[in-house]
Amino acid sequence: MAPYLAEDGTMDYSANQLQELISFLDGLPEPRIVMDADYRIVAANKAYRREYASSPGGGAASILGRRCYEVSHHFTVPCDQAGESCPLKLSQEEGASRRVLHLHHTPRGEEHVDVETTPVRDESGRIVYFVETLRMVQQASSRPAAQGLVGRSAAFQQMLEKVLRVAPAQATVLLLGETGTGKELVARAVHEASGRRDAPFVAVDCTGLTENLFESELFGHEKGAFTGAAFRKLGLVESASGGTLFLDEIGELPPSLQVKLLRLLETGTYRRVGGVDTLRADFRLVAATHRDLAAMVRSERFRRDLYYRLNTFPIHTPSLAERRDDIPLLALSLLERVDHRPGRHFSADALAWLAERTWEGNIRELRNLIERATLMSDGDEIGAARLAEVADDGGSSPVASSGAVADTAFRVDTPVPLEELESRYLAWLMARPGAEVRLLAPRLGISERTLYRKLRRPPPPGGA
Repeated sequence: MAPYLAEDGTMDYSANQLQELISFLDGLPEPRIVMDADYRIVAANKAYRREYASSPGGGAASILGRRCYEVSHHFTVPCDQAGESCPLKLSQEEGASRRVLHLHHTPRGEEHVDVETTPVRDESGRIVYFVETLRMVQQASSRPAAQGLVGRSAAFQQMLEKVLRVAPAQATVLLLGETGTGKELVARAVHEASGRRDAPFVAVDCTGLTENLFESELFGHEKGAFTGAAFRKLGLVESASGGTLFLDEIGELPPSLQVKLLRLLETGTYRRVGGVDTLRADFRLVAATHRDLAAMVRSERFRRDLYYRLNTFPIHTPSLAERRDDIPLLALSLLERVDHRPGRHFSADALAWLAERTWEGNIRELRNLIERATLMSDGDEIGAARLAEVADDGGSSPVASSGAVADTAFRVDTPVPLEELESRYLAWLMARPGAEVRLLAPRLGISERTLYRKLRRPPPPGGA
């Protein structure tokens, strides 16, 4: 009898079937390992060996017998003791599959990985092994990237985990967060991680839409439907057929248009302006707003029935104040996106300056400032003085109360990789008198769990 998935998601297993299980896993595309209850790797499929064999100390032969957290995290203790959620421990406690989002070391550097651990039972029902499945997240990067979502903070990972959970479903997603937090990028990530990824992603800005424009833009119109309608026009709902329709700033829709949108969502049908044929809509809806829709419902400025249609799966998009430790990473990514001059980089004091400021406009404000700095800089290095010069307030913005710790005693003489810079800075902070994780984490704008993980991470090769 071959291994198979039971109704509760666990994997049935007979005592003599380990080799058959390994052969079964070898044919699967995702990296998978078989572990015992002590985290030791009993077997690894071909995809896992390809992904992790070239990591430091991770040669194909040396993977077997090692503990999973040593290979994937470079930890010396299990994930739950290093500030992470451990899927194996959770799976042991609950006797069922558990899934978490982790940062793993790969030959390309640290990457977001969707980790699922499934118990393997023998014929008596006793758990004998655990199968860990690793799915590399393509929709976000934990390193500077020229496009897409970028981040590694606890707040960012919580958001990303929700994106990955809801993306394969058809549920409506409502993105809630301050202006400038990258809600359209999150909506695209939902689309790209879904089964609709090969169909169109159509974005609609609801700000300022009039009734006639709303119907014409969303539903299209027939030739001669109104003055100037010289030809038939397909609406955005029809353009999004099979894909995702993203309605940005949904809180700006006036009540008259809320009714029309509600009818579209309830019936799944629409008619072009001037048309008589009823057409069937086929799209996955993602909506976004910086407004407090629940408060708008209470004050009767937003329809209650539409709100509950939209609020199937809410996702909070964190502000920069909530993910302050991502600011240097975002700054490097934005520099790559707005400036094509080879070799251009920030000085260490520039990255520290960026991390210490308040950002009311969030990522959009950060991007604008960096773009201005690149236009006003002639050299290869952009320093803090240049950033302050081009800032809207002349560099006088106060340091956020939950922001990074500022101290001019910290110095880096030459540009270093971001991970090494972070490791040096944290080591310097912890060496100061009275340094405690519980006190330091809030000042850095990160959780104690995240700080513990960063402190336990081995220094990068060649780093101080």
